[in-house]
Amino acid sequence: MEDSGTGVPVFEDKLATFQAITGLEDPDLCAEILAAHDWDLDLAVSSFTSAFSPSVPGYAAERSPGPSNGASSGSQSDQDVVQVRGAAHPGIAWRLVTLPFYVVSGGVGLISGAVGVGAWVAGSVISRSLGLLGLLPSRSSGDGSSLIPPVSAEAAEAAEFVAIFEMEFGGAGASRPNFVEEGFMDALQRSRREFKLLFVYLHSPDHPDVPGFCSGCLCSDVVAEFVNTNFVSWGGSVRGSEGFKMSNSLKASRFPFCAVVMAASNQRIALLQQIEGPRSPEELLRILQRVYEESSTVLITARLEAEERRNALRLREEQDAAYRAALEADQARERQRREEQERLEKEAAEAERRRKEEEEALERAAREAFEKEAALARRRQEKAVSLGIEPEKGLDVTQVLVRFPTGERKERRFHSSSPVSSLYDFVDSLDCLKAEKYNLVSNFPRISYGPEKHSLTLKEAGLHPQASLFVELGEA
Repeated sequence: MEDSGTGVPVFEDKLATFQAITGLEDPDLCAEILAAHDWDLDLAVSSFTSAFSPSVPGYAAERSPGPSNGASSGSQSDQDVVQVRGAAHPGIAWRLVTLPFYVVSGGVGLISGAVGVGAWVAGSVISRSLGLLGLLPSRSSGDGSSLIPPVSAEAAEAAEFVAIFEMEFGGAGASRPNFVEEGFMDALQRSRREFKLLFVYLHSPDHPDVPGFCSGCLCSDVVAEFVNTNFVSWGGSVRGSEGFKMSNSLKASRFPFCAVVMAASNQRIALLQQIEGPRSPEELLRILQRVYEESSTVLITARLEAEERRNALRLREEQDAAYRAALEADQARERQRREEQERLEKEAAEAERRRKEEEEALERAAREAFEKEAALARRRQEKAVSLGIEPEKGLDVTQVLVRFPTGERKERRFHSSSPVSSLYDFVDSLDCLKAEKYNLVSNFPRISYGPEKHSLTLKEAGLHPQASLFVELGEA
């Protein structure tokens, strides 16, 4: 933003006016706040004053009566602070606080939102300024080769606070609350997991009442033992980034400051009790005991509900495991059934193939036998035709008797000039012999009329005027 015609003096005037209204002495801090609001003086002042407004009138009247309740807290808008009274928790006022999103760094899914632009600007700018002054731990380790996992800035700040607190108030064998060395959101998550309330202590090193309260009350045996047994403890210094932000969120107006909170729904935390100002060990213990007793029903219910959820989850997992086992068994049986069916189908297909092969072989054999029989029939017919007409008896006619292996006899007359092969034609023309290889043989004397004598005439072969021959199988 730049006003034409005026230039730099306009910025200086707005900076001086903002310092006078807010009371901030650091010009760089004021300049950063104004720059965040585009140098709109009214908007910057409004945002800053809304984040640090005075106490709401009547708030103390809404709190539970009695000395156990601490000093009144700062005001918040309706969406940031909600009063909740329930019959289940008499005597304790529950205030729901929406934490600014810079507290929920990285987002844990529990608490988000913002208490207002002014608180965000003031918290982030002041944290940066404190870091530049060396009052806050560095966010970078500086040693990239270290094998130790990086620690968040919030955890490092918490660990530094615990170390300083133990050094100042711990002593040898002294009791003290066991503050967790982690950020506020991690501590809140831890209390939620352990079904405990979160005890918050905000440490102001410059306040004159703080040393006596820490050594005489907070570190007393009874208070430390009760807090360590029943609470998760988190502490932070207002000089630190997260401690300062939490003091703004919880509207801490007096120190020493203690609070008891628990995780709530709708992205908020429930502020069960805040204790401001110095207290005796007995008074602090009485307040904590009352808060613990009044909240025990909620914690027990949450623990039982979590146990029921775990049991339900375990039962569901067991049911899922049983279902998966049954499903796997069914799948195995189905796989075996398919394999058996495939085997049977394969065997059936193989049997069908063999049956078809056998049928084809039988058909082929029958066809060959038929063809062979047909060929023999043709051959007999051809041989009968080649023989011609049987001649009548005469001087040049030879009478031939042929005996077959079956005992059957056939007789025929031939011309004496007919060759011996005509005798074979005669045998072949008959339906008495199925063999193709045979010889005609005479008994006395034994003479075989094989192929070498087929060209001789019957007379030349000595078969005239009559002859008796028999068929001898096995030789061509």
